[in-house]
Amino acid sequence: MNPHERLRLELVEADLRRLESLLAESVIFGDDYLDQVTTHLIYAGGKRLRPILAVAAATMGEREATVQDLLGGVSVELMHLASLYHDDVMDEAEIRRNVDSVNARYGNLIAIVGGDYLMARSAGIAADLGVEVAGLMAHTLAWLTRGQVAEVRTIWSVDRSESDYFEAIEGKTAALMSASCRIGALTAGHSPEVRDALTEFGRCFGMIYQLRDDVLDVIATDNQLGKPAGQDLAEGIYNLPTLVAMRDENQGEELRSLLGSPLDDDERERARKLVVASGGVEATIAAAQSFLTAADAALRVVPSAGLRDGLTSFLASMLEDFPAY
Repeated sequence: MNPHERLRLELVEADLRRLESLLAESVIFGDDYLDQVTTHLIYAGGKRLRPILAVAAATMGEREATVQDLLGGVSVELMHLASLYHDDVMDEAEIRRNVDSVNARYGNLIAIVGGDYLMARSAGIAADLGVEVAGLMAHTLAWLTRGQVAEVRTIWSVDRSESDYFEAIEGKTAALMSASCRIGALTAGHSPEVRDALTEFGRCFGMIYQLRDDVLDVIATDNQLGKPAGQDLAEGIYNLPTLVAMRDENQGEELRSLLGSPLDDDERERARKLVVASGGVEATIAAAQSFLTAADAALRVVPSAGLRDGLTSFLASMLEDFPAY
């Protein structure tokens, strides 16, 4: 998925090229070892979805981003990268963005400390952008932590509820997407009405992004995912497709009997097929569609037709490219 092809805002694409060098410069400390750790995933690339949202919200694709607009994007991306450093330690991941994960290359302790440093730099940049931005990023970090805890406390639980699930994804994914849009609106000085509308759009964007990811986990191929299909099932993370499937009158009983403990490869594949055969995927796509409707409603007060069209197209495209299953 190329975000710029979907967004179709040429000035935003040019701004992101400027942001890329600023992103690396923002974490260079002058210590060769620490600099290698903190720039490891930056140089590995990435879609930069959060800076794209921040810059698009600020400029609406109608002007060149200011340094403050770009720094807003840097702040949210550094917070995102810090969360990846910590997540990979928790998940014992070995690969991230087609390179060794930081924990695999440097060890868990360095990965945690490196993530802490990225978080500190995110906070420092936010503070330089003003009290309101600093408060926003502090609030967002609290939501990220809450979302992660909400997920961890229900690992392996076949009694996980849909409300547990939505609480987790709103914190761990949607909160930072929402903050990305809001930070751009703040650095640009948009009206409170437009700020709130873009914030709500970002929240809906994040919810759809995670719902889509959770569908792909059970219907995409290993090659498409870059990891085994059904990996969340194997790790005890029971997402919405699985929660719906466990209630299915045909597949639910067998699926529940498989879950609740670690799965070998054959069990993981059997559980994945049971989820696919149920109504779980369709129900999750329907939930994503409801957030798409809410996102469209939020954008109505945004004055830029180009931004409205670009964001709507970008969001809708995420629900149009599911592989056949």
